[in-house]
Amino acid sequence: MRNKDPHTKIYCVHLRTTYTASVPQKPLRKYSNEQFTASSVTVPHSAKESYPQIFYTHQYYISHNAKVTHRAVGCFISIFIGTAVVSITVKLTFRYPSKMAKRKVDTENRGFQTRWESEYMFTKVAGKPVCLLCGESVAVLKEYNLRRHYETKHADKNKNMDMEQRLQKAEELKRGLKSRQALFKKAKSQVCPEKRQLFLNVSLSRNTIAERVDQLSINLKEQLVKKGKDFIAYSLAVDESTDISDIAQLSIFIRGVDSNLSVTEEFLALRPMHGTTTGHDLYEEVSRCVNEMELPWEKLVGLTTDGAPAMCGHRSGLVAKIREKMQEENATGELTAYHCIIHQEALCGKALKMEHVMSIITRTVNFIRAKGLNHRQFKAFLTELETEHGDLPYHTEVRWLSQGKVLQRCFELREEICLFLDSKGKDTTQLRDEMFLCEMAFLCDITSHLNAINLQLQGRDRVISDMYSTVKAFKTKLTLWETQMRKENLSHFPSCQTMKEKLSTSAFPSTQLADKIGMLAADFRRRFADFEAQKSRLELLGNPFAVDVESSPPNLQMELIDLQCNDALRAKYAAVGAAEFARFLPGTMPQLRIQLFTQVSLMNLNKTSHRSRLTAEHLHSILRISSAQSLTPNIDELVEKMGHHQVSPSTSNK
Repeated sequence: MRNKDPHTKIYCVHLRTTYTASVPQKPLRKYSNEQFTASSVTVPHSAKESYPQIFYTHQYYISHNAKVTHRAVGCFISIFIGTAVVSITVKLTFRYPSKMAKRKVDTENRGFQTRWESEYMFTKVAGKPVCLLCGESVAVLKEYNLRRHYETKHADKNKNMDMEQRLQKAEELKRGLKSRQALFKKAKSQVCPEKRQLFLNVSLSRNTIAERVDQLSINLKEQLVKKGKDFIAYSLAVDESTDISDIAQLSIFIRGVDSNLSVTEEFLALRPMHGTTTGHDLYEEVSRCVNEMELPWEKLVGLTTDGAPAMCGHRSGLVAKIREKMQEENATGELTAYHCIIHQEALCGKALKMEHVMSIITRTVNFIRAKGLNHRQFKAFLTELETEHGDLPYHTEVRWLSQGKVLQRCFELREEICLFLDSKGKDTTQLRDEMFLCEMAFLCDITSHLNAINLQLQGRDRVISDMYSTVKAFKTKLTLWETQMRKENLSHFPSCQTMKEKLSTSAFPSTQLADKIGMLAADFRRRFADFEAQKSRLELLGNPFAVDVESSPPNLQMELIDLQCNDALRAKYAAVGAAEFARFLPGTMPQLRIQLFTQVSLMNLNKTSHRSRLTAEHLHSILRISSAQSLTPNIDELVEKMGHHQVSPSTSNK
């Protein structure tokens, strides 16, 4: 046998053994492992001395129905069927370590063959083969690599062309490539020749953008630290949630006001928490952040949380820990702690106790949307029926507004959904039940009302008094809706009105649904009880001219009388609104100014849309930049600090 590798020798030993057996109850095992080890083969003594490292492989040639399995040190044979004569040839290959240098493809000076241009549509650019069709380059100049690329990505292109047409196509593509290259070379030399060196100094390293983002984020942080020193009062909003990588992310936002009532509302920090998330852990992160930003504890007047036990626990929660810290710092002000208004509003929907309806809807939507085939067939089915809507949206539990959209769409397409499920052999008894459809219609309408208030509570530069007024108005609406529902007045429930008109065998369950509205109203009153306790303070900010002086704090009563009797200030309030009015108060009303400043500084009790997009630690800088509102990165200052035109620090030191 000819062997191309001079450092490999092959020895073969033939072991022929005959074994006869009938069909066994259990697999019969023959031959011990020792017969197939390298020690059983006669190896020249010189070879053992010269090449001590010997590796061997087994190749088995088996006749009849015999199954062979081999282990690290040998093999065994199991005969399962009939009588067999087993002939085994064990081929042992002894491979000795090579003393030659390792092969390097880039030193072999492979040449590009002209025929590859027409056969595989490749050309050579700067020593590398480049595909004329897609522009990709192949690392190693081998015909196999070029052919594999062409057959994998461009097999359907040019397949009907003969060789002459392929040559013409290749030449055409080459001319196009050369013209584009010439264009860039010209532009490089002729456009802004006086700035040529500046463009050459621009770093093209992969870290450049990341470094610039970090620098912009640091600049914004420095500006926020500087503004924080002028705050008369500030509040924090804290939220802890788990991202898609199962890392707890603690996001912190700040809202502060200075002596001119200039409001600054910005992202403060994002703290990944890899361990526990107890109240003490949350406090440590918030405390570290406040100290890093050089914010005085005595000026903290408000804290908004998501209402979790780790946040609001009476003894070891974040709120309790911060109050203890403020006492240690001898802070004289009172800390007002709130549960996020939007979070509470969303949780109120749970009081309806209609999970049995939502679970059926979710299961139906998932059946249609989870599988690509079902989804495509359903969309085609809706197109064929010429329905108003062409698809169903997904429902996500953490995206509160999505529930209303899913319910509304399912209710409008309820008949089409049943027809589609019937074609798939699914049971649609529940989806056709009239009582279920009535509950579904009610849930659809009440969820749309909840979504409406949710949207009203969102937005920047909102003051707490406006948001409290929105919640108070919704509670009044709930009382009206309950009364009307008991009288079967469905003016504000269009889906319920539709179902009532289509009922054939049963009456509309107005009493049961009115009870649901009553449960929702009671839950609203319970969850927003802490706002009722602050009613007088909130009304003072909302409209100080309508506040009852006798029910106001004694230190504000005299100033309130002066304010309510001042026609000029009353006109100014009507012109600028509650949020801006405090800055026009004269110095003769210091207590009233401080009270209004404190209320304006309270965070708008809203979770920003950014919090649900936190995925990793490195997004901290991106989040700070993307959420910046009152601050703008100082680009000129950053360029001046760098001392040259946008050169990456990682490359400028080389």
